[in-house]
Amino acid sequence: MNGIQVDINRLKKGEVSLGTSIMAVTFNGGVILGADSRTTTGAYIANRVTDKLTRVHDKIWCCRSGSAADTQAVADIVQYHLDLYTAQYGTPSIETAASIFKTICYDNKDYLTAGIIVAGFDDKKEKGEVYSIPLGGSVHKQDYAIAGSGSAFIYGYCDKNYKQNMSKEETVNFVKHSLSQAIKWDGSSGGVIRMVILTKEGVERLIFYPDEYENL
Repeated sequence: MNGIQVDINRLKKGEVSLGTSIMAVTFNGGVILGADSRTTTGAYIANRVTDKLTRVHDKIWCCRSGSAADTQAVADIVQYHLDLYTAQYGTPSIETAASIFKTICYDNKDYLTAGIIVAGFDDKKEKGEVYSIPLGGSVHKQDYAIAGSGSAFIYGYCDKNYKQNMSKEETVNFVKHSLSQAIKWDGSSGGVIRMVILTKEGVERLIFYPDEYENL
């Protein structure tokens, strides 16, 4: 997948950006992606209920932070390449999806403002995987990843409370608590908390409204 060419004029840096709190966490049986839903234009809240969790393949999703225009365009391009890959070779791995994201973000690092977390469930390995692709286009495989403006406030909380092989319910609560703290302290994060749960059974979506997490 080397040498993916992108028309950079179609990926202009927008004024609308995602002051964001995003994360993805592996657990015993899958992976959970979570994000807040506030999109800001400077100090103005352009959208209170943005969906920052984007499907790029059946069981491969991404969390987007940075410029909304850039990350939406990159996710669309990756979905296109994964569809081509599937037609030729079969189901792609999460590592393949992360590699395409990495290639696009690295090759266009001077033109994009895009921080991506790629996560999915691998049916062959029967486990979830998480890859972080920060600004600049490097790629890092992790048990869990956090990113966005709100992540600066929850590094300590996540390090202390994350445990390997948590149950699905424990992981949902971990993601909800973590994002609620990010939203509490980061003025650019807010709205609802959205989650995507990927397991061998398929895809499950959850949403938590402010009155469900504000008092945690």
